[in-house]
Amino acid sequence: WSDYVCPFCYIGKRRLEEAIQSSGLAENIEVQFKAYELDPNSPAISEKSTYEMLAEKYQTTPEAAKQMTTSVKHQAQTVGLEYDFDRIKPANTFDAHRLAKWAEAQGKPAEASERLLKAYFIEAQEIGRHEVLLNLIEEIGLDRALAAEVLTSNAFEAEVKRDIEEGMSLGVQGVPFFVINRKYAVSGAQPAEAFEEALRKVAEE
Repeated sequence: WSDYVCPFCYIGKRRLEEAIQSSGLAENIEVQFKAYELDPNSPAISEKSTYEMLAEKYQTTPEAAKQMTTSVKHQAQTVGLEYDFDRIKPANTFDAHRLAKWAEAQGKPAEASERLLKAYFIEAQEIGRHEVLLNLIEEIGLDRALAAEVLTSNAFEAEVKRDIEEGMSLGVQGVPFFVINRKYAVSGAQPAEAFEEALRKVAEE
C-alpha cells in the first residue's frame, strides 16, 4: 500500500526492489500495487509549498518544516533518489490512483507507479492535474485518449476504494505498508535487509 505523495513510499519501493534482487527470489515474486490516500481532502492542485503544508499540519514554521524534510532527503539519496522539496506542491492523488488502476488493467502497473512517483518527487510535477497525468501515461506507452476517458468518468473509483478498505481491514494506518502472501506485514520504509529476511522466511515456509 502506498501513495504517490508519500516520500517514504518511494524509498520503501526502492528498498523492496533491492531486496527482491538480492534475495534471488525475483522469479517467484509478483508485486501488486495497492492504493492509499494520505490526505483524501487535499485539493487536486495547490499553490502552497510542501513546507507551508507541513507547517500547517504540525503547527510550526515553514523554516522548521524545511528542516523536517532534510533527513527524508538524505534517506532518499541512499537509494539513488534526489527529492526536490523546494518545488514540490501538495496534490490530491485519487485520480492518479484511478489511472494507475487502468494502467494495471493494460499490463503496466509497475511502469505507472514508478513514473508517478518520479514525476512528483524528482521532477516536482503536479500530479493532481489531468494534463500532467495524461502526459505521464503517454510516456509509458499507453493511449492518451483512452486515459482521458478514464479521468473524465468515475472509472476505477471502486477499485481504488476497495484497496483502501482492504488496507484498513488489515490494519494499515500509514504507508508504505507491505503484506507478503497475506500473512506477513512490513510497515514503513525498512532497510532492504528487513525485506529480504521477510521474503526468505516466507519462501522457506
